[in-house]
Amino acid sequence: MTRESPLPTARAEDVLALMQHAGGPGAVQAVLRWLARRTGGAVALVTGDGAVLASSPARPRSEVGAAVTELHQRGVSSAVVPGRGSRTVHVVALGHEPYLTLDSGDSHRHGTLLADAARILGLCWQLEEAERAWRRMESTEAYSREAVLHLLMIGSVAAAHRIAGAMGPQLPSPTRVYVVECPERRRQVIAERLGRLGDGRAWIVPCPVRLDHLIALVPAAAGPWEQTIVQQVPECRIGVSDEVALRETALGYEQAFHALAVARTAPGGRARFSRHISLAPLLGPEGAAWAAQLLGPALAYEPVRRADPGAEELLGTLGSWLAFGTAAGRHLKIHRNTLAARMRLIKELLGLDLTGSLADQSAAWLALRLRAAHPLGSGHQADLRALLDAPAAQAWAHAQLAPLGPATDTVRAWLRADARLPATAAGLGISLPGARKRLNRVEESLGRSLLHAPSAKYELWLAMTALGEL
Repeated sequence: MTRESPLPTARAEDVLALMQHAGGPGAVQAVLRWLARRTGGAVALVTGDGAVLASSPARPRSEVGAAVTELHQRGVSSAVVPGRGSRTVHVVALGHEPYLTLDSGDSHRHGTLLADAARILGLCWQLEEAERAWRRMESTEAYSREAVLHLLMIGSVAAAHRIAGAMGPQLPSPTRVYVVECPERRRQVIAERLGRLGDGRAWIVPCPVRLDHLIALVPAAAGPWEQTIVQQVPECRIGVSDEVALRETALGYEQAFHALAVARTAPGGRARFSRHISLAPLLGPEGAAWAAQLLGPALAYEPVRRADPGAEELLGTLGSWLAFGTAAGRHLKIHRNTLAARMRLIKELLGLDLTGSLADQSAAWLALRLRAAHPLGSGHQADLRALLDAPAAQAWAHAQLAPLGPATDTVRAWLRADARLPATAAGLGISLPGARKRLNRVEESLGRSLLHAPSAKYELWLAMTALGEL
């Protein structure tokens, strides 16, 4: 048996340096930088059609790409090609492609070094390509999950089921909505851990609006899942909704968001939404007829161009705006100018001041809730004032305002100021921080969010209007 001769000292040192650079982050670019310093030339990775994938210290000259393309078409894996003036271009394939190129005055002297580098770079490139493919797949899944959540938020349950069915797990129905607050930098890791804790039955989506929130749809029969989460992932704070049907996902999200406001100060870091009766189911057919009348122009809207948003997309935009305000653009994945254009169209169709009037916002919010709770009919038409005068609505309003106690005046001033803090502070004759502190105390007594979207302001406005407080 013959023993292989050891590598010459210089070559061994080069291979060792290549392997050291290949073992760190950004291995491909690190190896190219080292090669450029080692050879004094311009180094690049080039595809068979001449596209530059990476380079150091600068992009290669156009004739380098042309040389690679010619060699690739001829099926040649390596060559030394004369360049401009006294320069030469050394080309070595990393397998089939891409090609490692060196453009320098003496590149013919570095054939052994480039051959060794090509073997190491080939492995680095394959690894980075695999990582990029994994990230693309992960991004695609994240967007698909987000799309399912968005469809549920606007009540398109059948479409959500179709997309979810191709991904798994099945959407749980009935469900509880969880809003999990966690450190932003650890959100992805915590999402994966929650998935394992839920045995694959929970539908977990990173919140598109708040980067420190996760949203989870959990089977209603799963038990107190939040207790397990805070025990095993103690940095989390969790709000949990009542049991809701999938078509009521938007309601469940609002409930869980309000519960999270309580969970932040609760000893266990978790809270379930305190059950209370929603207004929409109490308004019956008259409420459904009123909502149909209010939303009718948007429901009947037909876009002029095929690419323009249709009726369902407009109502989805309206719901997102009412929940998140200007952050609706992040929720819907549209540009802020697109969001502004849609809102202008919705305002024109409905005849409502949706960006400035809390009264109009509350009416639109109630109409969307009624649309989710009842089929919109064409029965007896009633106005909002008549709906709120009904005995059931009056009882609901008293229940909403009862926990306020002495804070009623503060909330009334806030609602009269269209939920704007500076105007509220001026109306109360106190400082802006003082107004904020008062409303923070109201949040604690109600167990609901007022100053962060989604807010309980629409229900409070409806309750005070029903009782003649505004």
